[in-house]
Amino acid sequence: MVEVALERDLPFACVPFGTRNHFAGDLGLDPDDPLAALAAFGGEERRVDVGSVNRRVFLNNVSLGIYASFVHDPSRKTRNRLVAALRLIPAALGRSRRPLALSFESDGRRVERLALVALVANNDYGGDNLAELGTRERLDEGLLHLYVVEAVGRWALVALLAGAAWRGSAEAEGLAERASPRLTVESRRARLHAAIDGEPVVLEQPLELEIRPRALRALVPPA
Repeated sequence: MVEVALERDLPFACVPFGTRNHFAGDLGLDPDDPLAALAAFGGEERRVDVGSVNRRVFLNNVSLGIYASFVHDPSRKTRNRLVAALRLIPAALGRSRRPLALSFESDGRRVERLALVALVANNDYGGDNLAELGTRERLDEGLLHLYVVEAVGRWALVALLAGAAWRGSAEAEGLAERASPRLTVESRRARLHAAIDGEPVVLEQPLELEIRPRALRALVPPA
């Protein structure tokens, strides 16, 4: 539906019905009241950004690494953000953890990271979006935000992930962040398991991500 609205430049009404509903909440809707969202048809229009990865549209984020592997395994998915974050801890600390060697290029700069989790968000989550935590204050900033949880020492990871789960804070050793309207992600693997807005996908690399500023005409209920 979003793709159709973008292609034809039509107004888009978001009705929260499904898992987590981050976009609806950040748009100012009640994620637990889908009927109330129908008032948007008589409401106002907001221009908001959308992201794309290899020409696939996303409203929230694209994730790689451990969290994406959870999304690909139905037995490990959960609607509870605290449970989701806590499940990352044993996975990140266990002997079977497999960091991704990733290269990120934006604004002419390239960096390499050994990543346990990499997340590219449509607008800023304020640095507290581990396992899809946090909210966005804006949806029209015009920037992608990259957050990488690196494969640092185990005690540093405990502090980082526990802080994100309990306090919504990820300010600790092991988190890298940058912002740009365009981003290229490369890996030694031909294909990468990813999650786009919480849905499992397999993407051919390199991943070409970009922001489309104010591309979506989102309808919201009257104030």
